[in-house]
Amino acid sequence: MTVERWYFAAQACAGAAWWLAVLLSPFVRHLTLGGLDPLPIAVSDIPLFVIASAVAAFGVRVAAIVATSWTCVVAIALAGYATVTGEAGWGVLVMAVAAGGSVLALCLIVWGLVPTRWLIAGPFAFRTAGARSTAAMLVATAAQVVVFWGMFLVVGPVILVALEHRWRVGLVFPAFAQPVGIVVLVLASVLGIWSAAAMVVAGRGTPLPVAMPSQLVVVGPYRFVRNPMAVAGIVQGVAVGLVLSSWLVVAYAVIGSVIWNLAVRPHEEADLEERFGADFSRYRAAVRCWVPRLQPPFTTAR
Repeated sequence: MTVERWYFAAQACAGAAWWLAVLLSPFVRHLTLGGLDPLPIAVSDIPLFVIASAVAAFGVRVAAIVATSWTCVVAIALAGYATVTGEAGWGVLVMAVAAGGSVLALCLIVWGLVPTRWLIAGPFAFRTAGARSTAAMLVATAAQVVVFWGMFLVVGPVILVALEHRWRVGLVFPAFAQPVGIVVLVLASVLGIWSAAAMVVAGRGTPLPVAMPSQLVVVGPYRFVRNPMAVAGIVQGVAVGLVLSSWLVVAYAVIGSVIWNLAVRPHEEADLEERFGADFSRYRAAVRCWVPRLQPPFTTAR
């Protein structure tokens, strides 16, 4: 049985176990459904979630579509309920995870793959930067850093912290988490700025896919790790989570790293190999993606 069918089988079993716990345990019922009456919900959820997931485990596309659609609807509706009432926050998180897993499994059943190329289509397609002065590219890169850091390190975390408090799903962090987070955030930000500057000066491009470097960048932090900007961004996200004492922000950073590593990085590296050929292949073989080199830094000397 394929992984997507195993997923729907596991989801059916988990859904059945959850409903049993809801009916037997007031604690589980309140934690995941708040003040909602479970019986009317069960009338729809058991056939459309539990049974449909079980049928989807046999590779039935219609059942997979039904289970996935219902899971997404429930996750959105429960999120709205939790935001209004401050109840059932843990139920929202469980259904959000189930919705994400269902969507991925459905993609595998329908297309045999997850269409990650959609992430790099249109305005996010890889393009080489045009001829511009270094000063102009530095200004463009600075603007990109401000916008993206503002979105992903300020706006996103602030929303998540607000939801975490509203849904009452926060966890207690140790006292040292905040100062450690501040130090790590500063260091990761320095790495991000250093990486962006190296990309502009040595690569004649910017961090955005629509204006990628025209030269292979193997200087600065790129001598030690292949994707220092991604490393910096992920560490920044985790650090922000520590500063804000938010496990949801930490999870957001980790999930982002997984998505980037599995869905974006293969396409990016395929593009680099197509454009730079043996030079990139040699660089990729010598320098790791996530863990910095402990041996002397990579150089272009042959």
